[in-house]
Amino acid sequence: MAVYALTGFSLVSLLSFGYLSWDWMKPSLVADVSADSMGKPLPAAPSRPPHIIFILTDDQGYHDVGYHGSDIQTPTLDRLAAEGVKLENYYIQPICTPSRSQLITGRYQIHTGLQHSIIRPRQPNCLPFDHVTLPQKLQEAGYSTHMVGKWHLGFYRKECLPTRRGFDTFLGSLTGNVDYYTYDNCDGPGVCGYDLHDGENVAWEQSGKYSTFLYAQRVSKILATHNPKEPIFIYIAFQAVHTPLQSPKEYIYRYRSMGNVARRKYAAMVTCMDEAVKNITWALKKYGYYDNSVIVFSTDNGGQTFSGGSNWPLRGRKGTYWEGGVRGIGFVHSPLIKRRRRTSRALIHITDWYPTLVNLAGGNLSHTERLDGYNVWPAISEGKDCPRTEILHNIDPLYNHAKYGSLENGFGIWNTAVQASVRRGDWKLLTGDPGYSDWIPPQTLTNFPGSWWNLERLTDGLRKSVWLFNITADPYERYDLSDQRPDIVRALLTRLVHYNQTAIPVRYPAENPRAHPDFNGGAWGPWATEDEEEWEGGHRQLKNKNKKKKCKICKLRSFFRKLNTRLMSNRI
Repeated sequence: MAVYALTGFSLVSLLSFGYLSWDWMKPSLVADVSADSMGKPLPAAPSRPPHIIFILTDDQGYHDVGYHGSDIQTPTLDRLAAEGVKLENYYIQPICTPSRSQLITGRYQIHTGLQHSIIRPRQPNCLPFDHVTLPQKLQEAGYSTHMVGKWHLGFYRKECLPTRRGFDTFLGSLTGNVDYYTYDNCDGPGVCGYDLHDGENVAWEQSGKYSTFLYAQRVSKILATHNPKEPIFIYIAFQAVHTPLQSPKEYIYRYRSMGNVARRKYAAMVTCMDEAVKNITWALKKYGYYDNSVIVFSTDNGGQTFSGGSNWPLRGRKGTYWEGGVRGIGFVHSPLIKRRRRTSRALIHITDWYPTLVNLAGGNLSHTERLDGYNVWPAISEGKDCPRTEILHNIDPLYNHAKYGSLENGFGIWNTAVQASVRRGDWKLLTGDPGYSDWIPPQTLTNFPGSWWNLERLTDGLRKSVWLFNITADPYERYDLSDQRPDIVRALLTRLVHYNQTAIPVRYPAENPRAHPDFNGGAWGPWATEDEEEWEGGHRQLKNKNKKKKCKICKLRSFFRKLNTRLMSNRI
């Protein structure tokens, strides 16, 4: 079929054939099929499990989509969202690994040990093995499961890889930050390696292909070769629009009038990703999946304001617990939705996709360990009351403690120096150091970020460790009510105490030099052997299985240790 040939075309070939420039003005390939000619809703109960397409973008700011008033062109996302359900009370996590882990497990990061920072390339750490993942549950329900894009959930052992955690196929990167063309990633000076994998093999032959297009092409190939009568789950975790800021020149040219260079490149990457989503939607229609499909779109965290992103008018940025770091762009597009073309204000969190999608698939959650997510499909599809009323944004005991926090400030029940945040109903509480905290307008000035640096750090010096906001009435977090409502503060601190009692120890091991790509043929990949130390339950344990099977480096270390002992004996 023609789709096979596409995988070998150059970017210029694809453009010349119109593959990347399909016209939305033609008869819609995502036409509204939720109503009859009289405008009455059609029944939406699927006769068979729906195809599930989950699209996750990286570092896309809250402001950086057309329907949020952006100056960035996203016609595909705008149209899909307009014809589906926009999620305007939707929450994610402030950085990469936490959002991905909560999507895949349906558990808060305090329940997976990943509550601090991200998984670093050289850490012997990954998604805990005692959690059944979303793709594994969908496999149990009869789904074919595929992942394309950024993993960032650990890879030090082969058992950590996507193909060992529920995905039938995988094309993408294992680390969190690679070049869009060369797929090189440096984790410090001189610690560089190639990071693009097809299944469990290094995909050297794909070097030079822009990742956003490569991933969309892989999705099209999967759809072309799969039987649409059999349910399929495709998780597309675009690298875009994370740094480095790289895009084909023709997309940058569209934004040549933008004075700020970072914003210009960033905008080009967002539009390029938008076209990739268009091509995926086109493939769903062409190969017979669309009528029985559910497309979920989500960002993974807030935009990085120093790299072209914008979360305006929200406060804060990526890496913070202000709304600019944790409120995401989200929508669901599907012919199966009963009430389409509307905006939902239901409180939804990224952990909710696990039970929601497993229920949609007809899967069984009865034997699944208690989840932190809820089935929110009735709220999305029919506008019913949402079961979620509370979100634990996180508790991070390892993050730098706030200078002015104390147990006394927390009514004797919570140390307010600890970075934490919880949302309950209309109210949101933050303790410790939530991160850079001001409101950053879209970066249109040529000399940004320098001209805004003082603005962004205005509130850093305040002697505070507790903030309280009515997010419903004050979504931009401009009016701290912690002094006026100590009763609400105390109630929410009690909720943090409750959650903290259920937390497991943090999994954040020291980096291991054996992870260096030079020891793995120049590529990032699994490096731990059978006798390596591993982390279970937050503690370091020595694996006893196959103790006799030692790596070459271990044998060399043993040899030199014995040699040194003999030399020292001779000296004595």
